Amino acid sequence: MIECLLKQPDLAETFAALGDPVRCGIVERLAEGDATVTDLAALFPISLQAVSKHIQVLGAAGVVTRSREGKTRPVHLDAAALAASVDWLEAHRRRLTARYERLDELLENRKDTT
Repeated sequence: MIECLLKQPDLAETFAALGDPVRCGIVERLAEGDATVTDLAALFPISLQAVSKHIQVLGAAGVVTRSREGKTRPVHLDAAALAASVDWLEAHRRRLTARYERLDELLENRKDTT
């Protein structure tokens, strides 16, 4: 059966959240470890408030979470949300690879008969 992102709204939301270069950059930075909004804002030529909004979008998609540690509220990457996306992409990669391999075989057989 064909899997469609429309049937998996969590994946669609994750991909939409990752579609922005700033949010993608935030995720790349968080892959190295937790960071505060101030730490993340230092990486981009945008305001602290804009970075906070990007973090809210990532949070709504389930890609990041926040906790409270004393006076700071570090942002954490939620690898499980990304794992579902990777699984979806991997399933489609395998399917496409199998199709390309069959096409290669067909082309090779056609070359042999001509």
